[in-house]
Amino acid sequence: MSALLDIDSEHLLAALKKLLAAKGIASPENIADRIAVTDAASPALGARMVARAWLDPEYRALMLRDGTRAAESLGIVMRGAPPLGVMECTPDTHALIVCTLCSCYPRAVLGYPPFWFKSAAYRARAVRAPRALLAEFGTVLPDSTRIRVIDSTADYRWMVLPLRPAGTQDWDEDRLAAIVRAGDMVGATQVRA
Repeated sequence: MSALLDIDSEHLLAALKKLLAAKGIASPENIADRIAVTDAASPALGARMVARAWLDPEYRALMLRDGTRAAESLGIVMRGAPPLGVMECTPDTHALIVCTLCSCYPRAVLGYPPFWFKSAAYRARAVRAPRALLAEFGTVLPDSTRIRVIDSTADYRWMVLPLRPAGTQDWDEDRLAAIVRAGDMVGATQVRA
């Protein structure tokens, strides 16, 4: 049965591509290009943005003002993606990204969403009990830290600029980027040196 479904989905995809081309909506080349861009996206792209922001105050300001432009300035393809907002964690405020309706996720800079980001349990608990949810991810915050939950939508995607961990002052961009994980860039986890 599974092999039959694979064949049916291949035929359906081929028919959809043919229809899009016939209607002048997208050429086979456009579709192949978009698939390649999507497949190339990964948390490493967002981690590079975070590391650059930690090292370069001008880039940090750009990233917080216009995440899309900040991504594009590093060669990350944002064409066709919704605008990207970036929420910064500070010593008194922790940002947590959720999509309350489905799984809107900044794929262009973080790749495919982790399974837990799409789960109904994560989505509901991020809104109802964010502190308890974060604790399950190992992110235990002082009671004095405000948690700001941001809803990522189909019209506007969000990522987090996490706090730079102590002890990384002499690190270069590559070393910093290597410690940033997808969970850190949606606020579920905190970067550890």
